[in-house]
Amino acid sequence: MQKVVRIAGLAMAGVVGMGGCASIPPGPREMTFFVTSAGPGKGGDLGGLEGADRYCQSLATAAGGGTRIWRAYLSTQGATLPDTNFVNARDRIGMGPWQNAKGEVIARSVDDLHSPSSNLTKLTALDEKGQAVNGRTEKPNKHDILTGSRPDGTAFPGAQFPDMTCGNWTRSGSDGSAMTGHFDRAGPLNAPWAVSWNSSHPTLGCSMEKIRPTGGDGLFYCFAEK
Repeated sequence: MQKVVRIAGLAMAGVVGMGGCASIPPGPREMTFFVTSAGPGKGGDLGGLEGADRYCQSLATAAGGGTRIWRAYLSTQGATLPDTNFVNARDRIGMGPWQNAKGEVIARSVDDLHSPSSNLTKLTALDEKGQAVNGRTEKPNKHDILTGSRPDGTAFPGAQFPDMTCGNWTRSGSDGSAMTGHFDRAGPLNAPWAVSWNSSHPTLGCSMEKIRPTGGDGLFYCFAEK
């Protein structure tokens, strides 16, 4: 009788174990999008696009998702017009779909990401550890995310606009600026620019001291290209 009870107990434990495994979220291995939990610490100087990509890769690797190729969602500007020496953030991140560390889909394609149906919100824009990032109503406010991009994910023309990329992500002083977006889709008013995740307003400068006053911490978006 004791043997039968023991076998039944083991069987039940197996069922519970299987049920527990089934409830485990996807985790970092399946993650294809995150907000950096911290910036490199040099304000708008990210080491250029290459340095920003390496930073995304290093954070993903530390979190257990480093088997993919990671790219920073950042644009760069050309020096003059006409000038083809620029990069659009939307062209750097692959085709999608993308999901956060909890398996929640952010967008199914590049067009979806830049459309009203994009699911990039305060609840889904998690860091590489699957943790929430401080939004506009929290302290310290970190909702300004560096992008250097227009709403459609393209670069600002170099000759028609001021610096929107902190010198193509090489400046860390008080000069220059970088366009930011609000990952929490919140602003001082309910206007398209104020609730844009990728193109809300520029920073006051490129140092951390100039980035923080408007609600930023030098964070940026990372997407798995493949």
